[in-house]
Amino acid sequence: MFSSNIYLLCLVVIVHGAPQSDNLNSINPMTSEATNKSCILDDDTMGECVLFYLCAKNKTIILNGAGVIDLRVGIERECPYYMDICCKIGQITTTAIRKEPQPDRIVSGCGVINPEGVGFKIVGNTDEAKFGEFPWMVAILSDNLSKYVCGGSLIHPKVVMTAAHCVSSFAESSAAKLKIRAGEWDTQTDNEILPHQDRDVEKIIIHPQYYADAVYNDVALLILKSPVDDAENIGYVCLPPARIDPPDSRCFATGWGRDNFGQDGIYRVILKKLELPIVQHGRCQIDLRTTRLGERFELHDSFICAGGEPGKDTCKGDGGSPLICPMIGKPDRYIQSGIVSWGIGCGDTGIPGVYAHVGAVRNWIDQQMIVNAIDMTPYEA
Repeated sequence: MFSSNIYLLCLVVIVHGAPQSDNLNSINPMTSEATNKSCILDDDTMGECVLFYLCAKNKTIILNGAGVIDLRVGIERECPYYMDICCKIGQITTTAIRKEPQPDRIVSGCGVINPEGVGFKIVGNTDEAKFGEFPWMVAILSDNLSKYVCGGSLIHPKVVMTAAHCVSSFAESSAAKLKIRAGEWDTQTDNEILPHQDRDVEKIIIHPQYYADAVYNDVALLILKSPVDDAENIGYVCLPPARIDPPDSRCFATGWGRDNFGQDGIYRVILKKLELPIVQHGRCQIDLRTTRLGERFELHDSFICAGGEPGKDTCKGDGGSPLICPMIGKPDRYIQSGIVSWGIGCGDTGIPGVYAHVGAVRNWIDQQMIVNAIDMTPYEA
């Protein structure tokens, strides 16, 4: 009976990761086609479309966080590229393209989001994360940064946590084929106000009880060759205590995965976020038994569940990305309760998504940190 359940799972589970050949809408940044386009200002004079932080008239205001970018789709604008504004020719600056980091705004510790984003605010699509809102989010890339593999999270300047199913094939060949990108937001431009940071992967550590056929213990750690640098758009997520189940609350999942499964689904250009409820283990198992998994399906204790609300789910390409929940007693800080692992469909069935249970492997993570001489103390809750 046990083996038959495993076989069924292999046939029907959609693993929420991207195969090596998938392309995240060309992860390599592209420049804005709108730059140098003529536009008309409010006073009917001619201007030029430039990146919003290159218009001297607004530069000081925007760098203090008061700038607003509208991400709504289908709204006609003088400047079609959303990060461009119409600026008078004499007010365009060619100086510092990048916002200088402000060390006093870099938060020490872990689990602190930037609810208003960093450097500018966005309005419009409610499922788009703000720039720098979830500073631990990383993209895992291969083939010299040209292909998207999976999502991941920074738990230390030299350590990324992700799903084992995303990187196990690289562990068998060479970790040198992988890189991570921290501080990313819009995958089709490098015009964000703060730069992303790329780092080489030195070592891939797969959980020793990872079972690929049914993706049990779907957790892996990537040790980086060099640490990322602290920045306003780069930070670290907190880990939960060992064996502690996620709180009975609403949590956030983030990623660049598809918006739908199958040929109609497209990868997201801008980091998306979903607010999802935690679904208790027993309830989730009952829901999953109503699917093709069958009435005898048993949900392994290395998984937790979240979601179940129609139209809201992680999907293909989100594998390895974090599921974060507010810390009990400290609602302004977040712990990573889960790692996007697998599911039945993508939000079209009302069935919860399945995530690797981070609390269940916390002792193993701590052991790996000791073995690799990595001090987690500054990055604890």
